[in-house]
Amino acid sequence: MLEDMRKIVRILESRNQTVATMESCTGGGVANLITNVGGASDVFHFAAVTYSNEYKIKMGVPKEIIDQYTVYSQETADAMSRAISEFSNSNYGIGITGMLNVIDPENPVDAKNKIYISIYDRDQRKFYQKQVEVHEFVRYRNKNQVLRGILDLFLKVLN
Repeated sequence: MLEDMRKIVRILESRNQTVATMESCTGGGVANLITNVGGASDVFHFAAVTYSNEYKIKMGVPKEIIDQYTVYSQETADAMSRAISEFSNSNYGIGITGMLNVIDPENPVDAKNKIYISIYDRDQRKFYQKQVEVHEFVRYRNKNQVLRGILDLFLKVLN
């Protein structure tokens, strides 16, 4: 995964573009991958781990989106990616939300173990979306599967 993140950072550097992340279930995993690459400070503006609904809303996700679609939805991931891109003045915003094997009594869910990924291209005003289903019983393996999906999608967006 580190090699793919190096490619992403190099592409962003060559285009003078930037990225920021708002992560929930990945707990900062994308930000960690980015900052493992030398030179990431040239392209990485900001990261927020918004594990609760309250902090998603404080970071700019409309409460109405969470109320209407639930926190575990593509609509929420899209709102997260746009909000973080705008908050940080970054070309790209990445939003990730979903459930990794644990029932959350505060948030109803239709699809357990489905993760919603959104990359917002602020310059084109366009969303790129992906859903990843996870089925491992070990949480870090599920996170790694989601991170792999994010890298694949971001490379596709950049190419």
